[in-house]
Amino acid sequence: MTSSTDWVGSARDTRHLVAFRARTVRRPAAAVGGALVVVALTVGFAVAPAYFDLEAVRSETVQKAVTALQANLGAAFLGFLALSVSSAMSSGGGRELLSRSEAAIHPISPVTEHLGALLLAPVNLAWLVQMWGLLAVSALVAEPAHLLGAQLVVLAWVLAASAAGQAIGWAVEGVRRTAHGVVVVRVAGGLVVLALAGLHLAGALGPLVRALPTTWLAEAAPTARWPVAVLVLLVVAAAAVVAGARPAAWALGLPPREELRVQSGVHEARHVPEPRWGSPERALLRRLDRGSVWRSVGMRRGLLVLGFGPGLIALVTGLQWSSVMLLPGLTASGAALLFGVNAWCLDGKGMVWRETLPVSARDVFDVRALVVAECMVMVSGVTVVLALLRNGLPPLVTGLSVAACWLVVVVQVLAVVMTWSVRSPYSVDLSSPRATPAPHAAMAGYAGRLSLVTTLTAMLFTAFAALPWAWLPVAVAVPFLAWSSYRLRRARRRWIGPAERARVVLTVAAV
Repeated sequence: MTSSTDWVGSARDTRHLVAFRARTVRRPAAAVGGALVVVALTVGFAVAPAYFDLEAVRSETVQKAVTALQANLGAAFLGFLALSVSSAMSSGGGRELLSRSEAAIHPISPVTEHLGALLLAPVNLAWLVQMWGLLAVSALVAEPAHLLGAQLVVLAWVLAASAAGQAIGWAVEGVRRTAHGVVVVRVAGGLVVLALAGLHLAGALGPLVRALPTTWLAEAAPTARWPVAVLVLLVVAAAAVVAGARPAAWALGLPPREELRVQSGVHEARHVPEPRWGSPERALLRRLDRGSVWRSVGMRRGLLVLGFGPGLIALVTGLQWSSVMLLPGLTASGAALLFGVNAWCLDGKGMVWRETLPVSARDVFDVRALVVAECMVMVSGVTVVLALLRNGLPPLVTGLSVAACWLVVVVQVLAVVMTWSVRSPYSVDLSSPRATPAPHAAMAGYAGRLSLVTTLTAMLFTAFAALPWAWLPVAVAVPFLAWSSYRLRRARRRWIGPAERARVVLTVAAV
């Protein structure tokens, strides 16, 4: 059992590591500005919906949507817990304040790693969006007199769910690092998915979710019982933080089998790929880039979680198409945050070797952008398919709005992240599933900006879906695509410049 002295020392070490990371930020003013924007958005989502006059809105669709949100608030609470668990599992127990190579020479205890991972939980696009969604829905359905209590319950639940998810994530990572743990985790995950699918097909998933304690929390939040709910959740959060230290020490004391297998494996040479379209050089580059993505344990797990996680949440909570339209942009942004915001970090030290290949700089940029786009389309496409299974085919206007929004946000995010990759490259080692493609302050800024852009775009197309003109979403998509294409071509021209490309290569290769 970890003593109180260990906790005090670990908390002090965590504070030092956070201060050290804060001093390595390239643009402190921008980091402070980004933090203020996140705080402002959080306050806005927590307060602004409470002032919507729903009684003045005579639309039957809006009234049904509000009723559905109120009925599914408990399921949304459960969805945040599922997100916390899946995020901690996919990242190998949680994000790291120091990379594995940097931490090798420092006496960082497992408790410090555990506390650091908890502090970095908000540096996650899905975490932020889910929290904002819970705050907005709670503000929408709560009475003004109980607004403060309802939002305190939401924040307490966010703390408790994050701590519980972190503890479960460490336990799963410990199992994964045992002799046959990878197979055990995969089989258990498959059984969970099959069980959810079976309950959904049997019509028992909804009643089961509503029978969970999260429904009581949702009902107690906007009432005078909110102090009891907050107290219970804070106790649960503290217990989860303490309990998570034991599996963290266990997991971090075992060798990372998946990463070691990738690094020490022997791979037979394959034939040169036959190009189905384009030149043979592009086909070879495409194979190299795809292999770099799928060989990374963290990216492989992240893509699977992003692909199936939001879709399963849509199945459990019964999201309608008006809400599902927000998901493709957010999942595409999440996929881009795995490596696309620093797309050249896939190569690491091999970036110098890549530059010696007899291929044009245009082909290198085009293929890298294509692989980033493939990952975004894959994860967002799974979400759309699962939404189709839940809701069936949408009406014509809604279907065109979803398709147009999907295409717009994918191209939009692609143009943004490729611009960032050329303008602000970073030297990182993505061999660990806990690593991030950029420093945590930069990742927080990237996540906030991408979530804001994609959410506003999705809200615009959601409004178009409520109008009777089927041509409008398609027509509005054209200027969006034109602007994003221009930004993408501008980033491509910058990459082609020898001086800019040399700067990117030397920065990324200095791992």
